[in-house]
Amino acid sequence: MNTSQPRTAVQFLYRLFRRVLPVARAELQYWAERAADIPDAELRKQALASLKSKRFHADGGCVYAAVSLPHCQTLVRLIVALQTISDYLDNLCDRTGSYDGADFHQLHHAMRDAVQPGAALHDYYALRPGADDGGYLRELVETCRSQLAALPGFPASRPYIVWLVDRYCELQVHKHVDPALRERRLTQWWAPYAERFPDLLWWEFAAATGSTLGVFALCLSSVEPQTPAQAERLFELYFPWVGGLHILLDYLIDQGEDLREGDFNFVQCYPSAGRAHRRISWFVEQSLRRIDGASLGGRIHRDVVNGLLGMYLSDQKVRQQAAVRPAKRLLWQFGPIPIVYYGACRLYRFVR
Repeated sequence: MNTSQPRTAVQFLYRLFRRVLPVARAELQYWAERAADIPDAELRKQALASLKSKRFHADGGCVYAAVSLPHCQTLVRLIVALQTISDYLDNLCDRTGSYDGADFHQLHHAMRDAVQPGAALHDYYALRPGADDGGYLRELVETCRSQLAALPGFPASRPYIVWLVDRYCELQVHKHVDPALRERRLTQWWAPYAERFPDLLWWEFAAATGSTLGVFALCLSSVEPQTPAQAERLFELYFPWVGGLHILLDYLIDQGEDLREGDFNFVQCYPSAGRAHRRISWFVEQSLRRIDGASLGGRIHRDVVNGLLGMYLSDQKVRQQAAVRPAKRLLWQFGPIPIVYYGACRLYRFVR
């Protein structure tokens, strides 16, 4: 990875806010304009809602573009498009009153197609007769494919990206079916993987599959030629450790909201809040321990771990939940860099 990458957290944050996020804003604006032209009213509503309420997902993914400014445009275009697919499909599964697993599986072929340039495309709305998005989802898919195909290191990372996306899509089906069936389906899904990941609890595996960060990290590593062994080391850092940390923190702060909405929450599977906080701390430790072995992208992976702590623990939802507030001790436990990111994330929420 080229030596122009930022060497300190302050340099990284400056580059992110000054050089990368404006590019991400332009990409998101383009997709918002495309979404506004979707003929189908319900699809248009969900596409626009996902771009408005989940914009920070794409912004967060674009941190990887700050590592290599020569490839910034390619990485941002790719990451924004793939994350926009993810968020749009999540809305279609979560907010339209449907529990149709077959439909969810069909929709998520868009994610699978997006990371497999050259493969045949699917009819994503095959189980939603009459649905017309004016080519919106297909254009997102084709954008991802064209950017991936241009990355010289993609052949080495492709099997790991495809594996991560397959697991992500499976999770989206299982967690959006009838609430009475979700836990049984998730545990049955986990069973074949239990031997491969013996240190994980079933809901920790499920949480790790819900993160797109591993995909984005592998996209970054693909901007230069790499060996399969290099791609594998990066994959093993992100799955399950950094990805699991990402989604466990997300569910940690969403407990109150999920309880009110009746949504399944992985952190509530732990027997106590204290146990949840200790396991999240353990995911941080496991992530940091493996970073030195994943050299591609340099310090970005450490910045991501510290940034996840800063981003989620700076959310106002933490202050609003007595059982969650003690988790802020993680900032001091792994400080001082997470505290720098804590402040930066408070600023981001103010100016965005």
